[in-house]
Amino acid sequence: MIGELLPQTVVTVEAYGDEGADAPLYPEEAALVTRAVAKRRREFAAVRSCARRAMEKLGVPPQPVLPGERGAPRWPAGLAGSMTHCDGYCAAALVRAADLASLGIDAETHGPLPEGVLPAVALPSETERLRHLAAQRPDVHWDRLLFSAKEAVYKAWFPLTGKWLDFTEADIELSPDPGDRPRGTFRATLLVPGPRVGDRRLDHFDGRWTTDHGLVTTAIAVPNG
Repeated sequence: MIGELLPQTVVTVEAYGDEGADAPLYPEEAALVTRAVAKRRREFAAVRSCARRAMEKLGVPPQPVLPGERGAPRWPAGLAGSMTHCDGYCAAALVRAADLASLGIDAETHGPLPEGVLPAVALPSETERLRHLAAQRPDVHWDRLLFSAKEAVYKAWFPLTGKWLDFTEADIELSPDPGDRPRGTFRATLLVPGPRVGDRRLDHFDGRWTTDHGLVTTAIAVPNG
C-alpha cells in the first residue's frame, strides 16, 4: 500500500498481522523496550524488521534503528526514511539521500477519530473542506485521513528542520482522484517558515493517500534541490 504512493527510487517493506513481531532486536534496541508492554515490544520489533529488510534491498548492511531527538529514527549515513505502525500493520520506507531529501509515511486504522480529536488537530478551513469531501465520498473517513496526512507531514518535516511542527501549522487540502477507488493527493501548505532544501525554501509538501484493507495510508516524498 505505501509503496504505490512513493517514487520508484524508494524501497518499502510492509508487514501484516504478527509478521515480524518476534524478529530479533539488537541489544541497544532491546534495552529501549525492556519495560514496555507486549504490544509495544511487538510493534517495535516488527517495524524494525521491515526497516532492516529495506536496508538489505538498498545494499546497506542491516543495523540498529535507534530513536533520536523527539523519537525520530536515526538512519544509516546516506539514507533517508520513515516508519509507521498501527494495529495489524507496519511499514518502513527508505531511499538514498542522493535521490530524495526526506520521506514521511503514516498508516492508521480506517475509522472515525475519537471524539474531541478533530477540533484539536484541524484548522477551521480544514474542517470545512472535510464536510464537503464527506458529502462527495462518504465511504472515506476524512477526519482520520487528515490526521494521517498531518503525521506524514511532521515525519517529512522534522529531519529537515530538527524542530517541532504543530498540527495547526500546516493547512492540508485533500483531493480524491477520479474514479471509484478511494485514493488521491494532498497538499500541506506550511504556515510557518519552511525548511531550505538545496537552493529553495519549501512552503508546502505534496503527498498521496489511499484507503484499502481497513487502513488509511499517507506518504510524502521531498525532492532534493
